[in-house]
Amino acid sequence: MIFVTVGSRNYPFDRLFKKLDRLYEEKAITDSMFAQIGTSTYKPKHYEYKDFISPEEFLEKIREADIIVSHGASGSIMKALSAGKKVIAVTRLEKYGEHINDHQIQNNEAFSSNHYVLMADLELENLGECFGKIYNGTAGIVPWENKDPMAIVNLIDKFIQRNW
Repeated sequence: MIFVTVGSRNYPFDRLFKKLDRLYEEKAITDSMFAQIGTSTYKPKHYEYKDFISPEEFLEKIREADIIVSHGASGSIMKALSAGKKVIAVTRLEKYGEHINDHQIQNNEAFSSNHYVLMADLELENLGECFGKIYNGTAGIVPWENKDPMAIVNLIDKFIQRNW
């Protein structure tokens, strides 16, 4: 099962859900999927969804899923990684009204550069390829080991310092 989460902020992420429907139509995705779509106005055609779910439902969906598709919120990504799940990180972009700025680029790049997640390109063009890499075992994702409670903060900080 695939679980898609985009958080609860008041910003839609319609282009992600449209792309996921196209991937079902192209048979790039065949697994069942559940999406938490937030304030998105696009209503998926090929998979189950709810606008919002409770924190308990969120954790249940993480446990049930094999693959998590998450927007670039470090909390959502960390919950998925801590549960040992394969994560595809997608980035909300300011130019599409999906967030107030583009900080999710840096979050997703930090996780991706350390091979903890697969990061879809900013326009989501390679999202199907990300699923394909997970399906065929060539994703190159390394397991997250959370030995330090500040590890994620340090990881992102180090990445930003190196690239700015």
